[in-house]
Amino acid sequence: MLSLSKHKRHLRNRLFTEYFEREVLRKRAYLKKECCIRVIGNPLKVEAQEGNRFRFWGIVDELDGRILRVITLADKRTIHNAFPDRRFKP
Repeated sequence: MLSLSKHKRHLRNRLFTEYFEREVLRKRAYLKKECCIRVIGNPLKVEAQEGNRFRFWGIVDELDGRILRVITLADKRTIHNAFPDRRFKP
């Protein structure tokens, strides 16, 4: 578990697109930035996507153990989109 100060630094080291901040978090109020960061840090699977983006999949306890897909930009740090993925196959 991260201490509060380490947790804040961890969030500061991540970037989020304007789309993620304005649209994704608004439409999917159940998503938390921390969950997305954890998926990127400990993914079940990662693959390149068209348009210089990357897909990361991971289990999220806060979503009842469901799989969350997180899309990043080419830097693999800037989070652009995230959503539960019912079709995930390892």
